[in-house]
Amino acid sequence: MADYQKMYYILCRAADKALDALPEDGEKARQILQKALNEAEEKYLDTAGEQKD
Repeated sequence: MADYQKMYYILCRAADKALDALPEDGEKARQILQKALNEAEEKYLDTAGEQKD
């Protein structure tokens, strides 16, 4: 089963870090968000096909 709680945590943590970096370094903020998006997508692909027994 897809681990939506973990994906939500990954993205919210990154959004918080990106918002902190934004006033000083917009490129760093973009990189933080892109990395989190990729990580959440990977987590989704790894767990989406799993079934609970």
